Amino acid sequence: MTQKTRLRSSRRRARRRQRSRRPPLRLTPYAWAKLLFVRDLGQTEVGGFGSSSPHDLLLVEDVHLVRQQCTPVTVKFDDSSVADYFDTQVDQGRSPEQFARIWIHTHPGDSPHPSCTDEETFERCFGNADWAVMFIVACGGQAYARLRFGTGPGGELILPVEIDFEQPFPAADPGAWEAEYLRMVAHEREPPAVPPLPRPSLPRPFVDFPGWPDDFGLGFGNEWFESFDPDTPLELIDERYR
Repeated sequence: MTQKTRLRSSRRRARRRQRSRRPPLRLTPYAWAKLLFVRDLGQTEVGGFGSSSPHDLLLVEDVHLVRQQCTPVTVKFDDSSVADYFDTQVDQGRSPEQFARIWIHTHPGDSPHPSCTDEETFERCFGNADWAVMFIVACGGQAYARLRFGTGPGGELILPVEIDFEQPFPAADPGAWEAEYLRMVAHEREPPAVPPLPRPSLPRPFVDFPGWPDDFGLGFGNEWFESFDPDTPLELIDERYR
């Protein structure tokens, strides 16, 4: 084995060890079932916050919706509803690290990867936090999770996503989930299609042009054209009219 081959092998092993050290974003079966349920209730995106265990901040135990305006490509949270959600969580004895660091939303398409709007929202709303997670679930079940650090040197990690069946969890409650969805989620109407502009009236095609007048001769009479012998060399014509 050459030195270059050994170096490539060691790099591959280092990358595998690095991936294996990445902590997963885990969801209890209750949180995962609720997320999929609200995802499939409409044809738009839907978003919320994940609340975590105080003993493991990357273990999502529940998904909370706030009032929002949704389209197939955007989610707009209502600021007062977000503030009410924060107050409620604090009153229940939770810290912001447990309820305000994991931003969750769905994509109605098959791709879970963040859009440009998702990236701008993540930067604007969570850029000053010491850490935050953007978690996206697509319609086909594909998931994307990215952890961002805002302290020290900073950095980002793509996290694996797991469903942790070893954790205790309550029974599914689709009736309560649907009531929460209907109370919080409003579908924003798409703007009406712009009607096409009327085509301007165009002049008649050139094929209908009646033709030039019979006396059109670029200012020269017929006698001028007829005065030339077609066999006359051009040099002699040029000498004749200098």
